[in-house]
Amino acid sequence: MNEPHKKYDQEEIEIIDEGESAFAEAEADEEEDAAADKLKKAKKELASCRKEKQEYLEGWQRAKADLINYKKDESRRNELIAKFASEDMVYDILPVLDNFDLALQHDMSDDVRRGITMIRSQFEDALKRRGVEAIVVQLGESFDITKHESVGEMESAVPEGTIAEELQKGFMMHGKVIRASKVKLAKKSISR
Repeated sequence: MNEPHKKYDQEEIEIIDEGESAFAEAEADEEEDAAADKLKKAKKELASCRKEKQEYLEGWQRAKADLINYKKDESRRNELIAKFASEDMVYDILPVLDNFDLALQHDMSDDVRRGITMIRSQFEDALKRRGVEAIVVQLGESFDITKHESVGEMESAVPEGTIAEELQKGFMMHGKVIRASKVKLAKKSISR
């Protein structure tokens, strides 16, 4: 039942070889097509990953910039809070300085005057260290609504509408007016 070995002639061998070659070529073409498909898919996936990476990078950069800006804003806010935290306390101390000035207008011994002057100077120095300074008012100076508060008018030799008298000193803290100077304005010039 064994089949005897068949002998092939040269032509049959060539046909068999061509069939095997064609089969091998077809198999190679299929593998090449599959590899090309895989490459296309990989390229699409790579492009998608690059796009996604760029979106994530841009989002991260925006978030980082927002955080930096937030930190700067908070730092500025904290500086302002620290700068003006004592504003209420300073405002409460200003009448004490006014009272020292009133006391110095009265007659007293030189020792008492020196003592009151020294204490007043200590108050002023402490306030200066915290950025508080008096608003300087000159008679005849133009009225500035941001620094002065008009409480009346009076006849004066200075030009009309300018400051004729300072009734209460004004103060600024770090360039911000915390109490305006109370002044009277010149009503009209008095002829001499």
